[in-house]
Amino acid sequence: MTTVATTTGEGTSSPYALSHLDALESEAVHIFREVAGEFERPVILFSGGKDSIVMLHLALKAFAPAAVPFSLLHVDTGHNFPEVIEYRDRAVARHGLRLHVASVQEYIDAGKLRERPDGTRNPLQTVPLTEKIQSEKFDAVFGGGRRDEEKARAKERVFSLRDEFSQWDPRRQRPELWQLYNGRHAPGEHVRVFPLSNWTELDVWQYIAREDIELPQIYFAHEREVFKRSGMWLTAGEWGGPKDGETVEKRLIRYRTVGDMSCTGAVDSDATTLDAVIAEIAASRLTERGATRADDKLSEAAMEDRKREGYF
Repeated sequence: MTTVATTTGEGTSSPYALSHLDALESEAVHIFREVAGEFERPVILFSGGKDSIVMLHLALKAFAPAAVPFSLLHVDTGHNFPEVIEYRDRAVARHGLRLHVASVQEYIDAGKLRERPDGTRNPLQTVPLTEKIQSEKFDAVFGGGRRDEEKARAKERVFSLRDEFSQWDPRRQRPELWQLYNGRHAPGEHVRVFPLSNWTELDVWQYIAREDIELPQIYFAHEREVFKRSGMWLTAGEWGGPKDGETVEKRLIRYRTVGDMSCTGAVDSDATTLDAVIAEIAASRLTERGATRADDKLSEAAMEDRKREGYF
């Protein structure tokens, strides 16, 4: 993989300059260590998706050769892709980590949440997430949000304060000059921490290639039975698809992002290797969420509304 050389004022390459991936990695490692020093009970949101996989990889680097001093938390919608759940469990076992699971299905079974008419469970994740944070007394929660994903996420600081109800108020954003992070919070409040804030989707894939990080095969082109809804290829499943008039067909596709099957679309692709995926992402003019996440298309402010309520 080619790295753009960094030059000095005289136009010559500096042997001490960091590549852009080295700089992003260094920043993220600093953030992990800063949280370890400031907070008592941090946790990493880990779904088995590529961004959370990169976060875990960075955490392992930050504290090697010691163990990662954080546990993992996954909000399981019950409609996750089986390949991703299998990867999640293997990663937890491989690194000897503790996994907390907040189950949307358990909340539905208990009558605390109701299924939506469209079968989408992504908006139902907020209550299980916030109640698990409160019950476990997590005071810092690492998320994989990037600023190129969606406009509301671009408003976040690296350290993003949540009140005692886990709600986000963009007016309470704190300045972060010179990578100085303010983790101060009152009892009951917590801080969402975003180590990948300055990364792009392309950066993530280039880093995965450089570090030779294993991913679920769902991220690479494969034949799958899908049907079309609202301009996206969705996987059939117990969540309620396809409906009458929606035809299932086998296509060569891959997923740019993974989440609840009811609202996560695939893209037509023949990219079966990391280099091919990177070339495809570099040529794309649509963000991964804009291209493949139906829940973000409900309204112009759909993500911001959910973030205010306590979403990731």
